[in-house]
This record gives sequence, C-alpha cells and structure tokens, in this order.
Amino acid sequence: MSETETDETTAAGQNTAPGPERQGASAGSGGSGASAGSGGTADSGDDAAAARLSTAPREEGEGRDGTVVGGPTLGIIGWLRWFWRQLTSMRVALILLFLLSLASIPGSLIPQTGIDELKVQEFKDRHETLAPVYDKLQLFHVYSSVWFSAIYILLFVSLIGCIVPRTWQFVGQLRARPPRAPGRLDRLPAYTTWRTAAEPEAVREAARALLKKRRFRSHVAGDAVAAEKGYLREAGNLIFHVALIVMLVAFACGQLLKSEGGKLIVEGDGFANTLLQYDDFKSGSLFDPDDLEPFAFTLDKFTGTYERTGPQRGTPRTYKADLRYTVGNGTEERRSVVEVNKPLVIDNTKVYLNAHGYAPVVTVRDGRGKVVYNGAVPLLPVDNNVSSTGAIKVMDGYRDKKGERDQLGFAAFFVPTYGGKGSGQMFSQFPALDFPVLNVGAYHGSLGVDSGLPQNVYQLDTRKMKPFKDADGNVLKKTLLPGEKLTLPDGAGSITFEKDVKEWASFQITEQPGDGWALAGAIAAIGGLAASLFIQRRRVWVRAVRGADGVTVVEMAGLGRSESAKLPEELGELAAAVHEKAPTAPGDAPNAPGDAPAASGNAPAVPGDASTAPSDTGDSAEPEPPKSAASEESPKPPGRPKSSAESASEPASESPSESESAEKPEAKPVEGPEK
Repeated sequence: MSETETDETTAAGQNTAPGPERQGASAGSGGSGASAGSGGTADSGDDAAAARLSTAPREEGEGRDGTVVGGPTLGIIGWLRWFWRQLTSMRVALILLFLLSLASIPGSLIPQTGIDELKVQEFKDRHETLAPVYDKLQLFHVYSSVWFSAIYILLFVSLIGCIVPRTWQFVGQLRARPPRAPGRLDRLPAYTTWRTAAEPEAVREAARALLKKRRFRSHVAGDAVAAEKGYLREAGNLIFHVALIVMLVAFACGQLLKSEGGKLIVEGDGFANTLLQYDDFKSGSLFDPDDLEPFAFTLDKFTGTYERTGPQRGTPRTYKADLRYTVGNGTEERRSVVEVNKPLVIDNTKVYLNAHGYAPVVTVRDGRGKVVYNGAVPLLPVDNNVSSTGAIKVMDGYRDKKGERDQLGFAAFFVPTYGGKGSGQMFSQFPALDFPVLNVGAYHGSLGVDSGLPQNVYQLDTRKMKPFKDADGNVLKKTLLPGEKLTLPDGAGSITFEKDVKEWASFQITEQPGDGWALAGAIAAIGGLAASLFIQRRRVWVRAVRGADGVTVVEMAGLGRSESAKLPEELGELAAAVHEKAPTAPGDAPNAPGDAPAASGNAPAVPGDASTAPSDTGDSAEPEPPKSAASEESPKPPGRPKSSAESASEPASESPSESESAEKPEAKPVEGPEK
C-alpha cells in the first residue's frame, strides 16, 4: 500500500493496527505533551510527525495530531443517500433474496385461503389457539401479506438501483478504448519477448490485424497495440440482473391477473368458459371476468389403461381425454386429445387433465312407477383402485305413495372391481371396470338444498332425513350389480343400477399472463449467469520498439481481471501467431532458429519452443533466442498482477548477475506473492 493510501485509510478511521499499537501511539502523544510542557520542542515535533504517519486507529473525532475535532453530521439527505447505497448493495440484495425464500416456506406448509379455503377452515377448527396467531401474522395468505410484499418490493428496488448505474458504467466502457500499455510489461503475470528484424510499424500492424481477427477491441497507442476482450462477462452479469427483474414482474402480473378453475365433466357432457360453469374458481385481484377466453369443449370419451401384472399392478399406463372444441363464436369444431402434462392450449388459456373417476348410471322411480331421476352420477375416488363414494339426490318431482312431495337421498359406494362376498371387504381390487358393483343406502326427507347455504354435492346431509328401514330395523342398504334394483319399502319407489357406467374427467382451466415472460426471464438468467462465470475479461498489449543496436524488440503481455490459467496459454498462441509474421532475428537464435517465444506464467511453452526451466541439479536447458537489453536489465519480479498505474509508478528492480541471466530461460514462471 502506498503512503497516500495509508493516509487515506488512517483518515477514514479503519482498524489497520491492533490495540496495543494504538495505545503506544496515544502514549507517545501524551509524552510529547509532557515534553512540550518542559520545553522539549524537538521531541514534541518528532512525536507529532510520528502520530501523523501512524496507521493506528483513532477514536471518533480524533484528528491526525491527536486533538479532538468535531466531524460533520449527516443530514436528512445524507441519511437518504446512505440508506440508498445500503439498499442497492450486493449484500443487501442477497439478504433480501434469502428472506424471500424463507418467507415462502409458510405458504407451502400452512393451508392458504387462495388455494383451498376448506382446508384453512379445517386447520382453524383443529388449532383453536394457534389459528388466531396465524391470522394476525397473515400466514393463511402469505403471498398477499404486507410483510411478503415489502420484501418483494425492496428486492425489486434493490435490483433496479444496482442495474442502472452499472449499465451506464458498462456503456462507458464500451465507448472507451482499451488503456495504453504500461511502462513495464514484464511485470504483468503473462509476458514474453523476442527480437526481430521486422520494422516496428509492421509488427504493430500485424499484431493489430491478428487481435482484430481474434475479436479483440484494439488500437495503436504510442509504440504499442492495446487490446481488450471479454466484455460479455459484464453483459452477462447485467442480463442476469435484468432477467431477475423480468421474472419478478412476470410473477407479480401472473398473480394479479391470473384465473384458475376446475370442472368435472362426464362423458358426453360439455363446458363453456364462463364464470357460472366452473365448479370452483379463483382469480387475482386485477382479474376481470370479461377477460375469459371464449371457447367451449365436449368430452367425447375418456380412456384409461392400467398395468395388470407384476409389482406395478394397477399403475396407470394411459390417461387421455378425447375432446371436441370451438373457439370464439365460430361453429367449426376441432378435435384434440388431452393427456397428463399435455394440455389443450387456446390462446393464453390451458386446459389440463387433472383427475378421473366413474359415474354409474342409475334410474329412480317413485311409488307410482314414474321415473323421477335418470342419469350418470359422478362419484369421487378414495383410493388408488378408484373405490368411489358420493351421493344420489332426488330433489324435485318425487311423490310418495300418498302423492305427497318428498325428497330422496342415497349414500352411494362404487367399486369398479369387486372382490366378491368372500373377500371380506367392499373396496375395489383393481382400477379398471372388471366387476362393477354399487352399494346404496336409502333416505327420505329434506336434503337441505332449500336453506340457501352452500352444500357439497358429493356428500349426503342426513340431519333432516329419515332412513328407510329393512326387516331388522337397520338402514336399508343393498349391493347392486348392473341391471339390479333396490325396492323401497311401503311402495315408496325403487332405484336401479343400469348396465352402463360412464367415466368422468376433471379439468383445470388456467390463464396466467406472465408465464411466457417468466420462462424467457429464467432462460436469460441462466445464459447471463453462465456468461458471467465462464467468460474472462482480459487485456493484451504488444509493444514493438527499435533497440539501440537497430533490432526491433517485441514485447507481449496479458492481464486478466480474475485468476485464470488460460491467459498465459492464450498469450502464447497469440505470440506464436505474431512470431510467424515477425520471426526472431537470425543472429539471436543460433541453436534454435525460428522457434516461437514462450509466454510466462502457468501456461506451457508454445509448440516448437525448445526452452525448458533449469533443473534443481544445475543443468541448464538448451539456450533460447536472446532477449532484448531492456528485458535483461529488468527481469520480471515475482508477484501479483499490477495495473498500468502501479507498473509505471514502481521502481525497476536490481538486475541479476551475468551468469544468472545466461542460465535463466526466457519463459519465466509465475512465482509467489511479493513480500
């Protein structure tokens, strides 16, 4: 660190020395005061000078001479600037991203009102003490809560505040030319040199043409060619950050404008995309029902096949639904097959196949033999073998044997493959329709549908109903095969299980406008991240000057913005190419004429280089083409890569001895850090 940097560090109050040193400096300051009191002005001046040069930390408000001074205080504008710099720093952006990930965990573990209100209500009923706390913390609607939105918005602002200044800085770099060559190229981590009979101007032109061919941005500055490459690294970094913003905006728009609903459709029935047709529907806060895409479709047939043998017995092999659909007000019907993860796409709306089940066809007659209900009744599966349960409700048109209006209800349990009476259970043995059986229990009375309260169509509310009794006084139940019927007592009618079982499919219809933008942002983020990780920003300089003896001295050096073993390799390839245009002077390489120079660093010598490093036993390699006098007088010292300013400001190191210069090969390996 230079003296200027040391003074700046000290003035900033950074902790660059341990506590005892600071105490010693303070003691020295106190001693100077005592000496001053006794007339020791010389000692006082020396102590004051030592205090000014000390790197020991000072107390807040302490000046360079040890006196206490009052520092400036931050006003409102100062605090706002400080807050903005903190918010737009990389550290805060990473913290906000981590907090956003943590904040999404409760939304995955706790039931959300926007997804399933029924599960939320069940959770509240089971946890009467915990539920009010969750309500106050907005944990039942995490993604629309105040605290989640605050993290989301702060991350959004942080990314924008980080991108805008970096974009202008990058534009300035693109408009600027690569910097001039440092005064001491041999101090850079990758370096090579040789002497040639070619003219300096010809060498520079050849080097510039080669660098342009290799897609370097280059220009001639003084006696050297300056070139730079790898701008896509910073471009990839900016693309990554912009892609994150695009993803955040896409997710926000998708949540605000989305619509999602479900519909169960039996074979032969249809659906029109209107709000009243959905079985359940939820949408974002900015959704407008008029934005629903106008289309309709009909389920012609559902096909499901299953594995019949082996350990995977009963596993679905085929789930597909054959649809006919129309778009808009048109009458042209189109056909499509919807499978799992292969939805029907209509403009911005996707129709997914969600579930499957059976709907046995039943016929209900009243006491006079009149058909009061006939149709397929969809039942909901309760296990993997599609054992299904549900309710058959006859609300209108039924009259008992006295002619009085009444309502009927049947608790239904259906198995597609019955194990038989000897199986000991009523559950299905296989999901296909191999041996269908329907078990029903009969009730009559009020179904509760006239109360105005919402009711589950797949459950039978028997609180206001009376069961039909059998001869033993139990609820009248019977297991029916296709074609069989259950006769109700006292001439109340009958229910028949027809020889037909239809299948139903459940569809999820979703519209989320930001999906395409989110996908594009994700792809761009991956591409930008890859570019920022694998592309290296590096600079190359080629200097060609005429030596004192009239022979041109060529120097090539490279500097990367990060550590990489590829830089010396690349410089070696470039040096070999330039060497073909400007070969080594004949008098300088008597033992290896025409050999290309080798770049220093971790890279191997370019092909054709006969030079090797001297061994530990003292044996020297075959001599290389001699270097220039300037290079011999100023060999490359070990140490880290230095910028052009550092290289120009540092003094030249001492020259090695004559014997060391003769034995040392031209390809100088990179050594440890400078002491």
